[in-house]
Amino acid sequence: MTTLSATGARRTSPLIVLLHTITFRQARQFVPLVIGIAATVGYRGGTTTVVALVVGVTVLSLVTALITWWRFSYTDGPSSVVVTRGLLSRSERTVPNDRIRGVEVEAPALHRVFGLVRVRIDAAAGGLTRKDHDEELVVDGVTRAEGDRLRISVLTHRSTGAPVADHAEAPEPAEVEFARFDNRWLLYAPLVGSYLALPLAAAGALYRVIDDLRNSLLPQLAGPFLRDPRSLGLLAAVALVLLLVGSVVGAALVNWGFRLVRRGGSLIAVRGLITRRHTELEIDRIRGATVTAGLGMRLVAAARTNALVTGLGDAGRRGQLLPLGPRSEAWRLARRLVEDPGPLTTHPPAARRRRLTRALFPGIVVTVAGLIATAADGWWELLVAGPALVAMGVPAGLGRYAALGHATGPRSFAVRSGWLVQEHALLQRRAVVGWRVRQTLFQRRAGLATVVACVGAGSGGYAAVDLGAGDIAAFTAAASESWAATLSRPAS
Repeated sequence: MTTLSATGARRTSPLIVLLHTITFRQARQFVPLVIGIAATVGYRGGTTTVVALVVGVTVLSLVTALITWWRFSYTDGPSSVVVTRGLLSRSERTVPNDRIRGVEVEAPALHRVFGLVRVRIDAAAGGLTRKDHDEELVVDGVTRAEGDRLRISVLTHRSTGAPVADHAEAPEPAEVEFARFDNRWLLYAPLVGSYLALPLAAAGALYRVIDDLRNSLLPQLAGPFLRDPRSLGLLAAVALVLLLVGSVVGAALVNWGFRLVRRGGSLIAVRGLITRRHTELEIDRIRGATVTAGLGMRLVAAARTNALVTGLGDAGRRGQLLPLGPRSEAWRLARRLVEDPGPLTTHPPAARRRRLTRALFPGIVVTVAGLIATAADGWWELLVAGPALVAMGVPAGLGRYAALGHATGPRSFAVRSGWLVQEHALLQRRAVVGWRVRQTLFQRRAGLATVVACVGAGSGGYAAVDLGAGDIAAFTAAASESWAATLSRPAS
């Protein structure tokens, strides 16, 4: 159980020592050193050597896990959260409660075996690198009850600034359900690239294993089987089925039991089959929402919804409000958080010409190259491919233009762009901290410009692509505060 010292600092559960020993969490950093020593001294096989090596690595893992647990402590006070760690080099990190953006409680599979959870406190880390994310406030190895107490304590201190008694259970407000995942929505998974990547990664790992065993396995697969068109077709069909099933299984592992509720001033998302995650976001920090859909998802009227939260680290995952679902459900959730400014305004005809030109240009280049190759050497393949690319470019260019749009309302505005992956962003006017206008040489000749709303949430900037240069001042003034009216029209 969690211990409390005289200074108010708490320690994690001693069971985390056993968990980290099993997973070699701390001992992994010594692997290069052990390999170097083994290479210097020399390795002699035999049962005794193997047993000694296993015992030595296990003891090393146990000692490092024990030292890490002994020198780690945390304190959640009325004004800040403090995490102290390190043996020779002591590190103490303090984060004021008003800088905390959210709390995530996750329970990986092995943690659940030991009845433990990991608490991740998001401290305005939206612009941090991956290395900096490793330095976020993470309390690994507390009981479920202590994880819930820490979450409630941190969020209560953050919102009120008032102390919470260590042993008193603060009553949680009633829940209002915003969304619940329907398992039938898993059928959308093969249309999402990130879910298709999971079985592809597994296939790559399997290929490496087979490649290592090529002497015993590959000769059996080679020969007439791989030269038979029917066998190749069957193999391709099996691979396709495994890819589709793998994407559905991957989506289920990540999103199983997904539920989004509002509790007081927070949105709470719970998900996961093997690793159970409990993510809490402060509603007052939400500045907008995005509804995203790839080309395949749009064909079946599916989409996903993300919240744009100021200072949120790993926003793509932690800000996810609906991982996958019908487009109507995604929009219902987005409009519940941000006011919809209304129908989008189409961009000028010059934007359509520009989209078509960019889509047709590769096909035209290939066609010209095909004419030259045919006349010179009789190589006609490029001449066939060129017109095909041109024909494909027409719907692609028109689709890219149709995706463009913007709208403004009394308290919010919207921008939309993208064709293969279309993103429709709804943003509050108060979210804008600045505007950036980009104009290439070709845009300037066409009287167009790209206007980027700079916000401290999500990706940091959301663009109205190929907006009419004469409409910039009116759009920026209507989409933010009055200071934006001073934004001048780009020079033509």
